[in-house]
Amino acid sequence: MSGSAEKNLFTPAWWREIAYLNLGTLLTAVGVYFFKFPNHFTTGGVSGISILLSHFFPSLTTATMNLILNIALLLVGATFLGRSFGLRTAYSSVMYSLITLLFENAVPMNAPMTSQPVLELMFAVGLPAFGAALLFDANASSGGTDVIAMLVKKYSHMNIGLALGLADLTVAVGACFVFGMETGLFSLFGLFLKSMLVDTVMDNLRTCKVFQIITDNPAPICDFIMNTLHHSATVTEGQGSFTHQTHHIVMTVVNRSQAIRLQLFVRATDPHSFITITTSSEIIGKGFRSMSE
Repeated sequence: MSGSAEKNLFTPAWWREIAYLNLGTLLTAVGVYFFKFPNHFTTGGVSGISILLSHFFPSLTTATMNLILNIALLLVGATFLGRSFGLRTAYSSVMYSLITLLFENAVPMNAPMTSQPVLELMFAVGLPAFGAALLFDANASSGGTDVIAMLVKKYSHMNIGLALGLADLTVAVGACFVFGMETGLFSLFGLFLKSMLVDTVMDNLRTCKVFQIITDNPAPICDFIMNTLHHSATVTEGQGSFTHQTHHIVMTVVNRSQAIRLQLFVRATDPHSFITITTSSEIIGKGFRSMSE
């Protein structure tokens, strides 16, 4: 392990990613086992393929089929994708499959939990979507059809998003023929809903506040940003178009909870300051996301 990699271990950002990795894996497993499997919602992914195949191979349970397929795809991914196939994705994929298998033995599900398929679909889609967003934010995924999409991208000119979408769509359409049109339509609707939810949750997780503070006293504000919020700031000079007086402009980026603290501090320190606050979900640079992510 390189020196730069060692420096990145055990930092707050590293612990946050590990928490997201494990929580995302758990939420995905809960949503899939308790809500997706019993209702035969094939909203894409290896779990959807497992639901279809277990119908034709009843000797293998859905969770067992899910484990077999995920391990097989992991081996294929490691063989053909090499180092581009992430260790975190492999960890998440194996843990997700094992947790699902554990649920199957500890809490057998012979039927859906409720008689409300729409309610069950909301949890079958919502929990894995939130889990997937956490995994993506931790630079991982639950594997599965992601591996297929990465292989298609490597050996063809097809966009990885399109490849993944086509793979999931094919699985969802299969439910129409295997489990009937009602279950198939639920699966198709769930697939479209999942794609929207993942994007929404990821945007909310990455949301930051961009501050531009026009002030005549930048020193205490910069000190608060650096020593209390542990971020940096850029200070420039600007001239008022009406008064032609020179002011300082402090620009910084903080998360949502820090934004409230910064706003209160600036108002208390310099009540005459002028603040503009904008929202951004893509901040690239030191202290946020690296250029390689």
